[in-house]
Amino acid sequence: MVKILLVIGCGSFLGGIARFITSRYIQIHVLSSFPMGTLVVNCIGCFLIGLFYGLTEKGSLISAEWRMFLTVGFCGGFTTFSAFANENFIALREGNFFYFALYTSLSVFLGLMATYLGNLLVKVL
Repeated sequence: MVKILLVIGCGSFLGGIARFITSRYIQIHVLSSFPMGTLVVNCIGCFLIGLFYGLTEKGSLISAEWRMFLTVGFCGGFTTFSAFANENFIALREGNFFYFALYTSLSVFLGLMATYLGNLLVKVL
């Protein structure tokens, strides 16, 4: 049990760093108050988790430890539901209902599509 916790913790550590760098890079290059960095990170994370679970469904391509490292650890540390919730809370508090609806809808739809596409990619290859 300790080994799997360390595996997940290492994945989460790397995922958190990757999230910070990716989100920051995108937000710096997009001149908008729209949280594009968080949206892109969450969509990439959804794609990756679909890809990783697709690989585990194909057989013994990924060991149980690697699956936990990549999905629970890395993707869990990489995606940012708490940031998503906070950004939506701010939009609602400021009365920006269109922004709230757009961001929430895009996040859910694009996240589900990215997960599906990641899984589909593995099945096609």
